[in-house]
Amino acid sequence: MKATGIKLLWGTTNLFSHPRFMHGAATSPNADVFAYAAARVKKTMEITKELGGENYVFWGGREGYETLLNTDLKLELDNLARFLHMAVDYAKEIGFTGQFLIEPKPKEPTKHQYDFDVGTVIGFLKTYGLDPYFKINIEANHATLAGHTFQHELRMARINGLLGSVDANQGDDLLGWDTDQMPTNIYITTLAMYEILLNGGLAPGGLNFDAKVRRGSFEPIDLFYGHIAGMDAFAHGLLIAHRLLESRELEDFIAERYKSYTSGIGEKIVKGEVGFKELSEYAMANQEIKLTSGRQELLETILNRYMFE
Repeated sequence: MKATGIKLLWGTTNLFSHPRFMHGAATSPNADVFAYAAARVKKTMEITKELGGENYVFWGGREGYETLLNTDLKLELDNLARFLHMAVDYAKEIGFTGQFLIEPKPKEPTKHQYDFDVGTVIGFLKTYGLDPYFKINIEANHATLAGHTFQHELRMARINGLLGSVDANQGDDLLGWDTDQMPTNIYITTLAMYEILLNGGLAPGGLNFDAKVRRGSFEPIDLFYGHIAGMDAFAHGLLIAHRLLESRELEDFIAERYKSYTSGIGEKIVKGEVGFKELSEYAMANQEIKLTSGRQELLETILNRYMFE
């Protein structure tokens, strides 16, 4: 690290591969496993601090269940929250100031994981008072498995002030598992960088290539090709997203579409000045509702224009 200037983006702990974690780590029905998991996280947090890591990621690959027939769902969620609060307390004790991150994933290896998607994680963090201490590390391929787009997950985190870092890869829409492919789809990277720019960047997070070359790409040089392709895709995406934001074509369209909430009854709704009674009176007196087109095809054409300028 001294020789290259390379910094540690984040540390993490494997709490899913070993058979002891077959029923979970922080959510295991066995308290001895909970204690062992805590010991591992304690040590890894110490190492991350020593190496100057800027973030620490929790990914709950076994934090979930296969069937509710044998699961105390409330206790498991409570224990997961207790575990994360302990991590926050220990970070303060040792002086680790890095950002804590949770990485959502809906399934694989566990059928139902408690960190299913960004929305689920936000609800969990707010329910247990953890949202001041955690942000979200979003992986593109995990968004696919959750039935969302990468942009959706980024935006959900961004508008809630919880966008922390990114695992930069892509999945295969035809496969139902985590393929961790090198990111080469410039439409995906453009819309991802669009959200990241709107977020003001990712610091102290970043773009981590949680990706690998395909099985048939077995020569050492293929690793270089894969990483170059991924970096180029995000670089192109950044340039395109910047031009798109500078033009404000999408932002202005959205502002115009929701203009009814900037005056009249819409403004009163936003300001909390009306309730059902007032809205009912307004609706009964309003003779005609005029809708406007969403113009999805036009907006997709605009995006295409910026892609190929």
